[in-house]
Amino acid sequence: MAQTRDHGGGLDAAIAQYGGHRPVWIDLSTGINPTPYSLPDLSQTDWTALPDKAAADRLVKAARVAWNVPDSAAILATPGASAAIAQIPRLAPAGTVQIPQPTYNEHAASFANAGWTVRDDGQTADAQVLVHPNNPDGRHWAKSDLCAPLKIIDESFCDVSPEASLIETANQPGTLILKSFGKFWGLAGVRLGFVIGDPALVVRLAEMLGPWPVSGIALTIGAAALEDHAWADQMRVTLTQDATRLDTLLQSHGAQTVGGTTLFRLYNVGDAAAWQTRLARSHVWSRIFPYSKNWLRLGLPPADRWSQLESAL
Repeated sequence: MAQTRDHGGGLDAAIAQYGGHRPVWIDLSTGINPTPYSLPDLSQTDWTALPDKAAADRLVKAARVAWNVPDSAAILATPGASAAIAQIPRLAPAGTVQIPQPTYNEHAASFANAGWTVRDDGQTADAQVLVHPNNPDGRHWAKSDLCAPLKIIDESFCDVSPEASLIETANQPGTLILKSFGKFWGLAGVRLGFVIGDPALVVRLAEMLGPWPVSGIALTIGAAALEDHAWADQMRVTLTQDATRLDTLLQSHGAQTVGGTTLFRLYNVGDAAAWQTRLARSHVWSRIFPYSKNWLRLGLPPADRWSQLESAL
């Protein structure tokens, strides 16, 4: 039986329950940058032709430089990180996988649906998944935590703190590091992700995804964004400032900061469901979790919508 996924988003359901139209809502239930990278000029060919090798090579080169990928590690662009997460469990015979909880639940669901036994008991396993930094509490992992034959390190939110990346381990056998383009660059609709690591595993994953897994549009946008290092540097400063502002605002209303990243913040608010309802009545959507009655997660508001959040609180 397929496992149930629990995600942020779902704004349509919130609108159906609390009313209003999409433009009046702020969706803070995800950790997507509210100030996205500006789209580069796109040619007619980007839309009409099959993606070509030159465009793919440019994207991979830009990724290798942006993330300081070891020369011996392979890079595969994917149609979003989720597409890779769904396939990775099939790269090895089903066994036991260690996934420390709480964390992003897509990994456990994918492994379970592929016949793996998912554990969180600290015992040795055939595979392990470390979300780094962790979603939702922002926990960081270390190289010393890597101990399974198959190691998946999900760095979907690590672009806010590149100094913490474990990318140097990408050249180790059995290691795969995931990168998400949509979070930090704020362009989730492009559906672009990356798998970086053991060449033998990356080749097999590429075969699973088939030819042209990434659109020409995504290749062009992704390469332009990854090459723009100045934008990334300034964005990290802006996100840090906004995350601090969000903490200050929530704390002034009685919330306690648990952790997170500069793209999302996690708070202990006592009755999280009541907080979500109160915010939703002012058309602000937030994230709560089935495993905690106290935790509320908020992303950052767009620059011109802070007053709506302040009023909702």
